Amino acid sequence: MIFDFEAAVSAPFRMQPGLRRLAPGTPQLSPLAPGSRHQREKLAVLSAFWPLALQVHAGFDPTPALHTLAAHAAAEHPTAWAWDGQRASALHLGTAVAGSVVEHTATGAFGLGDEIARCLRPLPPEWRLAGLLSLAFAEDFAIVDAADASIPWLAVALPSHWDPASKVGRPFAEVHAPVADSALIVRASQALVALVTGAERWERFVWNVTGHPRLHAHPRHVDPQRWPDGISAESLAGLAWWRTERQTFIPVPALGQAVFTIAVNCQPLAQGIHTAGQAAALHDAIASMSPAVLDYRSLTRVRDPLLQWLQARR
Repeated sequence: MIFDFEAAVSAPFRMQPGLRRLAPGTPQLSPLAPGSRHQREKLAVLSAFWPLALQVHAGFDPTPALHTLAAHAAAEHPTAWAWDGQRASALHLGTAVAGSVVEHTATGAFGLGDEIARCLRPLPPEWRLAGLLSLAFAEDFAIVDAADASIPWLAVALPSHWDPASKVGRPFAEVHAPVADSALIVRASQALVALVTGAERWERFVWNVTGHPRLHAHPRHVDPQRWPDGISAESLAGLAWWRTERQTFIPVPALGQAVFTIAVNCQPLAQGIHTAGQAAALHDAIASMSPAVLDYRSLTRVRDPLLQWLQARR
């Protein structure tokens, strides 16, 4: 998965759209190896508490956008995914979905070999194609609709400390209103939705330092005290995680929609910050955050030890 550190981390830190055009041929999806970390966490979510991840606004039909996503996946990764307009096949996972029928086509490469099919069959029929896409690729998905600038559908198994149920069906500006220092994004929301639902493809990058080690960070499953008491610069390395997202938009221009892709990664901070230059850039970005942004990102209580840790590595 791609994360462009230089494009994402800068000072002074500003909450802004940060969109850039994708060069032709740039991949937007990341096929998952059987039994990979992302796939195991998604399997756990979709098997045990899928209603937390799969949300649709009443009356919205996601089928055209889902078919666009399936066709895009087949064109971009033909060795991992096949789509004929009716039947989707995750070629590395031995599982296919035809309409609402789940087919176990080959023994998988991990566990008992049929984990994917066993996860999909209990899902409501209308969610099985989305479930297979979620388990075949690292990305989570949402649909942005320009008709009312809303997000009427989400398949998000690995949210970053937010609840998909609180976002579905709401206007784009309203979704971002609680974000600290987000006035620029809120003011530009209509223009942003029009932009990403047009014919061009876009990407942006998001990052945070967190005390939560898992990819799945639904608020219901995260300790509300995000950092332990008494954290120091010396103890930080064993407690801090570098959480990043690459977000892209796959346009469905005929409908004025786009499929929003979210690729989350999470690794120990000491592994994610590779160079003195990166440590310096991250130090300066965090040092320039407003109190509201620090609070929103749950960094207030670790700001000083985090800056000390980064200063020693710049």
